[in-house]
Amino acid sequence: MSQAIPYIQRLHDDRNVWINGKKVNNIEHHPAFRGTICTIQSLLNLQKNEETKSLLMYRTEEGTDAHLSFLIPRTHEDLQKKRIAYQYWADQTFGVMSRLSEYSRSLITGWYANRAEYESSHPGFSEKIAHYYQQSRDLDLLSTAAGHDPQRNRSNITKKGKEGLLRITRRNREGVFLSGAKMIATAAPYVDELLLFSFHKRSESEREFANVFVVPVHAKGLHIVCRESFAYDHPVDYPLSSRFDEMDAVLIFDEVFLPWERVLVYEDPEFSWKLRIDRAASLLSQHQTVVRLVSKLESVVAIGNELAETAGATAFLHVKEKLAELIIQLETIKALLIASEHHAQLYNGVLLPAPNFLTTARNLGTRFYPRALEILQQIGAGGLLQVPSSIEEFDSPIRSFLHEYYKGTYSSAKERTKLIKLAWDLIGSPLGARHELYERFYSGDPVRTYAAQYHSYQHKQRLIDFAYEVLK
Repeated sequence: MSQAIPYIQRLHDDRNVWINGKKVNNIEHHPAFRGTICTIQSLLNLQKNEETKSLLMYRTEEGTDAHLSFLIPRTHEDLQKKRIAYQYWADQTFGVMSRLSEYSRSLITGWYANRAEYESSHPGFSEKIAHYYQQSRDLDLLSTAAGHDPQRNRSNITKKGKEGLLRITRRNREGVFLSGAKMIATAAPYVDELLLFSFHKRSESEREFANVFVVPVHAKGLHIVCRESFAYDHPVDYPLSSRFDEMDAVLIFDEVFLPWERVLVYEDPEFSWKLRIDRAASLLSQHQTVVRLVSKLESVVAIGNELAETAGATAFLHVKEKLAELIIQLETIKALLIASEHHAQLYNGVLLPAPNFLTTARNLGTRFYPRALEILQQIGAGGLLQVPSSIEEFDSPIRSFLHEYYKGTYSSAKERTKLIKLAWDLIGSPLGARHELYERFYSGDPVRTYAAQYHSYQHKQRLIDFAYEVLK
């Protein structure tokens, strides 16, 4: 079995990462990425730390250690172990880093666990996904997923409107060549692998776009085009932005060669959609996203409470009401997560969380988080702007004034300023704005996801029958 190459070493593989019109020659030390990469490295180091290893890793049947995101849950204890591992990593980043690979790893693990369901109808898939799952697990590869097409002309459904979509341009015995683009690939610049599929169902007339690929980030002809960096190089003044800006990117393919073993689905609308909605993959990945949401809401509750405490605002009833609303958000999502695990059921030998609770949690999250930020704004109010430009000013010639006029109810001026800068980084910085947008749309258009939950709700008729029965 191949040995895992150290993470930092893997970053120096000639990947084509572009930002501000220039190719990044040393991503490890580039100001847009070094804080995030340092964070990822610290998380990976926890897998080797004797005190934390047992929280993050499990022993495979082959006798090797692997991250718990690759564990196929068979028991409630397995689901609990996975939750603890997800939350431990999420807590290290305030829940801000959403694509630390557990999501895409959960998709891969789900497909692998459920591979027998597709073997008779799609020969070869089982072998491909087994090889990729074992390689990803044993080499501890980091990955991310991208399913959306570029927003060029969303109202144009003609052939011309489909130009630029990722497709196979030619093929031979060794593999296929890809051209086109995908978005938004969060974390793409500094992971190892890209999992690409269609987020929406393709029709028969769109067969050329109905593919599932696994692409290495260093593939020749692949260009990773980044958005503006939100990574400020001042950890004290920007505690989140300096360390946790997980870059978003558009993937542009210019005749990228991909061997057949990395083509999981080839121009097959039915099969590509089956994988997209595969029960095991969907529920395992949704489980991870809800765990991360809990961690993020916990951070908001902590920051909101401390903002109120240091300003002496908890004496006011309307502030207590707002803080209680944050707590209710958190406890609601936690309860749904626990319920999903408690009501988990076996499916083809895999214990999967109950979908109705996970779906409810994810849909509520799209409204909870923007509201949570609004509450933080209301609690902090003008105090969010009542800070000096930098923490360094507490060592300036006017430090005596700052220490006197910037202190809180029970905290020093410097401590309170640090807290407010943390809150502002979550609320008012470019990173904060990005996260509000992300939580609204990362799982799809909220209108569609809410409508989908209505259509899939299994108890509508029972409730209608009950209502009529009562009226008799």
